Amino acid sequence: MRIHSGPGDSVSNKRPDIHTRLNSDQSNCLLDWRSPYTKRTFNMELFMRRIIVAVAAIVVALVGPCQQVLADDTGLQDDLIAEVVDASKAIVSAFGSDDPDTYFKFFAPDATFTFYNAPSRLQDRAAYEREWASWRRDIGFKVRSCTSSAQQVQIFGEIAILTHLVQTETTTNTGDEKASERETIVFHRRDGRWLAVHEHLSPRP
Repeated sequence: MRIHSGPGDSVSNKRPDIHTRLNSDQSNCLLDWRSPYTKRTFNMELFMRRIIVAVAAIVVALVGPCQQVLADDTGLQDDLIAEVVDASKAIVSAFGSDDPDTYFKFFAPDATFTFYNAPSRLQDRAAYEREWASWRRDIGFKVRSCTSSAQQVQIFGEIAILTHLVQTETTTNTGDEKASERETIVFHRRDGRWLAVHEHLSPRP
């Protein structure tokens, strides 16, 4: 399109085409919209590494104390088992020494006893003491030795169950005898001490 300013003179002025303007504006807008992203490139690999490091740190923070608690619990359990084994050894030692006074001190007054060679269950410690006294009086019962092996302990809070094998040598009016037996002793922790509350004896196959 031409605009004449006067006779003989002419100035060539082009009016910008509407489509050209629109295309230019759209291009600028597109560049402006993209510019924040073209300046900063997103690195997925680096992002995932940071996530993994963060998760690992959380796991270590949570699992570390748990492992310490488990270790502490294991140590405490081992100590309790050792205490129960020591209590059983004291019982066996007193029995093997034919020392009923010391032997019965390791049993609670309400302890019960089940022996395969006794006609009925003994309902408390006093009943067992009377039975022992009758063996001594009637058949000349005396213990010459007693040994324990293969001890196994299970702890359930204040209750402990010990099983073991016992070899016993005794003397009666009829002569010397040897017995190979299996025994279960149930302990109850009272006032910081493991007291036997039940004893079950059976012949070893």
